[in-house]
Amino acid sequence: MSALKTLCCAILFTGWFVNVAGAAGGTSSIVIDAKSGNVLYADNAEELRYPASLTKLMTLYIAFNALETGKLKLSDKLKVSRTAASRSPSKLGMPAGSYIDVKTVIEALIVKSANDCATVLAEALSPNEAEFAKLMTKTARKLGMYRTTFKNASGLPNSAQKTTAKDLAILGAAIYHHFPQYYHLFSLTKFQYNGMTYKTHNYLLNDSLGTDGMKTGYTAASGFNILTSAQQGSHRIIAVTLGHKKVKDRDEDVSKMMQVSLDYIQKAPHINTGTLKNAINNSLNGGKTRTAYNHSHSR
Repeated sequence: MSALKTLCCAILFTGWFVNVAGAAGGTSSIVIDAKSGNVLYADNAEELRYPASLTKLMTLYIAFNALETGKLKLSDKLKVSRTAASRSPSKLGMPAGSYIDVKTVIEALIVKSANDCATVLAEALSPNEAEFAKLMTKTARKLGMYRTTFKNASGLPNSAQKTTAKDLAILGAAIYHHFPQYYHLFSLTKFQYNGMTYKTHNYLLNDSLGTDGMKTGYTAASGFNILTSAQQGSHRIIAVTLGHKKVKDRDEDVSKMMQVSLDYIQKAPHINTGTLKNAINNSLNGGKTRTAYNHSHSR
């Protein structure tokens, strides 16, 4: 925990200096070095945004902690309440009164972004989803996510549920460092449930950058969001970008941010963040990234 506190402090401290640039067309972005927490690039990173389904990363963080403390087991069967069954899509469509195991719930949150599964998990760990949301916000504060407030476990629209790109980067780092034994789950591209195969909305997985997680999100109010991570050699970065009008624009922009950041971080141990920021901005205004991903099923 002390190592992560140091890392989060690096994110919080550095952010004040690299986030002074002007607005960038209604989006918020940040790239951090996952090991040190150093902010490599930031643009509107402290602007309040709707997290959409990136909310489920905090739900999963709490679930992973419950697995480690013995409060949950992957084989546990959780009951689907009427409230959970009534959640709007995206969902698995489980009937009220049915049961689903924790492992499938976690896979459904990551791959399908199932809102009904988010409520099932919340109700298993708290008296109700509203109380679970309070736990989510309390956990966020402990991690240093000081501008984040959660109101539900899924990211379904709520005007009071807000976060920032910087806070989400802290959450991504916390998941990676606190629960490395579960991080591989974020690289899942599909899973099966009740005879059906569900595929991911994260089209960056397994691209040429070495992207291996974590989560996408979308609502009409939030735009297209993504928190992702990539590793090349011994260097890992975490990137967040929020508020895009098109999924393809979101994926191309975050790919460029990661591509340039990885190129720089592998060349020099000490990075001039101003130079890197200029290089990323030039890339964002230029041509296509060299990464390859499939948008044939974009949403």
